[in-house]
Amino acid sequence: MTSKDNNKYQKHTLANGIRVVTIPMTSVKTITAIIAIGAGSRYETKEINGISHFLEHMVFKGTKSRPSALEITSLIDGIGGDFNAFTGKEEVAFYIKAGADHLELLLDVISDMLTNSLYKEEELDMERNVIIEEINMYEDLPMRKVGELYEELVWGDQPMGWDIAGKKEIIKKISRNDILRYVNEHYVPKNLVVAIAGNFQSGRAVELVEKYLGKLGEREFETFPTVLESQKSPRLLVRYKKTDQAHLCLGVRAFAVNHPDRYILEILNTILGGGMSSRLFINVRERRGLAYYIRSSADLYSDTGNLVAQAGIDLRRVDEALRVMIEEFSKMAKEAVSEEELERGKEFLSGRLLLELEDTKNVAARYGLDELIEKRIIWIDELVEEIRKVSREDILRVAGRLFENRRLNFAIIGPFKSGENFERILTFQ
Repeated sequence: MTSKDNNKYQKHTLANGIRVVTIPMTSVKTITAIIAIGAGSRYETKEINGISHFLEHMVFKGTKSRPSALEITSLIDGIGGDFNAFTGKEEVAFYIKAGADHLELLLDVISDMLTNSLYKEEELDMERNVIIEEINMYEDLPMRKVGELYEELVWGDQPMGWDIAGKKEIIKKISRNDILRYVNEHYVPKNLVVAIAGNFQSGRAVELVEKYLGKLGEREFETFPTVLESQKSPRLLVRYKKTDQAHLCLGVRAFAVNHPDRYILEILNTILGGGMSSRLFINVRERRGLAYYIRSSADLYSDTGNLVAQAGIDLRRVDEALRVMIEEFSKMAKEAVSEEELERGKEFLSGRLLLELEDTKNVAARYGLDELIEKRIIWIDELVEEIRKVSREDILRVAGRLFENRRLNFAIIGPFKSGENFERILTFQ
């Protein structure tokens, strides 16, 4: 075992390659254990698209020692715990949060689910139907669906552009053998991070991870293919649907999570659409009443990223809203933000980061995923320091680089039979 100490966290690597990150928080009375695996939808092939998310569901359906979902849920409910999972483009993660005196039970159960799940055929068929209904639900939620269409528009027919939930016709075909093969290929020690945050002793936590996961066999694994980036002009995707409100995404290709300008992008995004005092919120919603919701986000991955604004717009005023949004994007690249905006953006972002530290689940997830995806952990004080360094000139430079017509993408869902009107608007002036 190797270890690395920090005055805020400790990182240990077991002999089989599992990385264990422990973050003691002595002022709280809870603990969260999370296991994050590099096995998100980017790792899939077209023939099994959706299997990462499918597996997320199946892990809760019973293990060798706890053969039913009820046995698992009853155990966690019996201690007042909270447990769930999530699947992203680059990761799948499972977590349990409970009172601080339940450390061993948490690690026992979550490790058992990861390594000893049964994947019964009857449960597989039942959950297959559940996932298909989940996909149907997303189709009926344009606020969510438009984000998936936007990613398809940006990255096209490659893993980054595929829906995490998959397609119904593929979900119907995924077999138990497919599941077992995928687990064998990706649920391996070197591709796995255990993060534990809360009121506990780090040494004891590492001992327990060793007890429950230390015998997991070491083996190699394949990573995901590098994303192919190719865009020379604005792209547009229109999905016809009878709705009372248009839902849209407007954004630009950005850069990867380890890019030196990532913190500048975070501040830029905050000023543009990160809160109720952001430019988009004020100028689209508050001053013109064009939208009920509007926000932006910077989504950064290992080798790619994007900055995207999303909104629900009055059907009669979509053209006007799109013009205002493009104008706000363009202004960021033409005029330096004010010192007041810059300071407000820094305080907003720093404050949100600090709020995360109050919840063991947020802390475990943040540092577990940092270690999994970035192969490093940046403590909150370092993050705040990097945020404080960002200048007005930095934001102007990055905005000028990103807000180019060749990077621009626009997806919309609503009762529109063509995108001709949008094509005429879709350009940075």
